[in-house]
Amino acid sequence: MSSAIYERMRANPKFQELVAKRGRFAWTLAFVVLSMFYGFVMVVAFNPAALGQPVSEGSMLTVGVAVELFMFIFFWALTAVYVKRANTEFDALTQEIVKEAWKENK
Repeated sequence: MSSAIYERMRANPKFQELVAKRGRFAWTLAFVVLSMFYGFVMVVAFNPAALGQPVSEGSMLTVGVAVELFMFIFFWALTAVYVKRANTEFDALTQEIVKEAWKENK
């Protein structure tokens, strides 16, 4: 692709929309992940006894292991949400931008 096509793509209002949407979504997910992860680390640092408690009476599973397992699964789910949105909404918008840039080139 030529520089002119790239410039038309960057000038397209849909490109600005794509960058804004993708950026907001990525920062939101990053904030959620970092908050959960560092929140867990803070509990480990300042109240480790809370994580060492059994989930139920006589259980070998502790709260800390259960929370970490939940976080692991939750982070995978967030990744799946991002991939789904990227493969549908973001890719569709990208294709529109590319098509419009090529149409203007002809």
